[in-house]
Amino acid sequence: MDDFLAEDKTNDLFKASRLYTRHYARTFYFASFMLPKAKREAAYVVYAFCRYADNVLDDDQKMELGDRLVKLQHLGNELDKVYYASGEAHPRLLAFREIIRRYEIPQHCFDQLLQGIGMDLTIRRYGTWEELDLYCYRVASVVGLIMAHIFGVLSEEAYPYAVQLGKALQLTNILRDVKEDYTMGRIYLPDDDFKRFDCTDADLSEDRPSPALVELLKFEIRKARSFYREADKGIPYLTNDGSRFCVQVMSALYEGILDVIERNHYDVLNQRAFVPFSGKFVRLFQVWTRRTP
Repeated sequence: MDDFLAEDKTNDLFKASRLYTRHYARTFYFASFMLPKAKREAAYVVYAFCRYADNVLDDDQKMELGDRLVKLQHLGNELDKVYYASGEAHPRLLAFREIIRRYEIPQHCFDQLLQGIGMDLTIRRYGTWEELDLYCYRVASVVGLIMAHIFGVLSEEAYPYAVQLGKALQLTNILRDVKEDYTMGRIYLPDDDFKRFDCTDADLSEDRPSPALVELLKFEIRKARSFYREADKGIPYLTNDGSRFCVQVMSALYEGILDVIERNHYDVLNQRAFVPFSGKFVRLFQVWTRRTP
């Protein structure tokens, strides 16, 4: 995928953002068509920046840690220019500036995101849920808060529920990618939870899930579902112009990944769970029939 900040002849921020989102976030891209056009375009621009920030450190696995930290600091400096300088930022970031001003998105959300990305550079595993919870907040919940500004809220009571949805989505990602992360030397599920079910790192290298790993996954899936149910309570606080429906569809599609993990008998070692395109339309119809009015 091309560099989001690479120059092109038109420097069309929306086009680049839409392509970036379609490539890296197919589920969100599918749900985004429920949004009004202006909000959809803004969401693409913001998502593309968030994803670019994550990718810029992962694309070159041979880069030394110090160089990655410098690159992260440089991105933070660019973000400062977006918020505080008059015209010094990259042309696409100048357009990004218009979005964050229009929707009054606070800088601290993006600062937290960069801190979360920095955690991936130095932390390979987490000891407790509290430690993982902070990571989930920084890399996912703050994105939920950002999107809540774009979607529009009827009350500030919406924001805590956006945090819960971010946790649900990130924990779902972690469960889906257990084996992939393990092969990269990362274990996100907390050590405390491993100990609770007598699960060890060796269980992640087996050909099939051990009984201990299955019980661990069941426990984490229940936790993720509790976050989804809590997040559902925030739907009525969103504007009813398609934004509510978009979040409901997004939530249902992601929770569907948990259903697939269960149908696969918790085999996250050999199969990457996903909701097929046909399944997305089935869930879309299901959400439509029970959507929040």
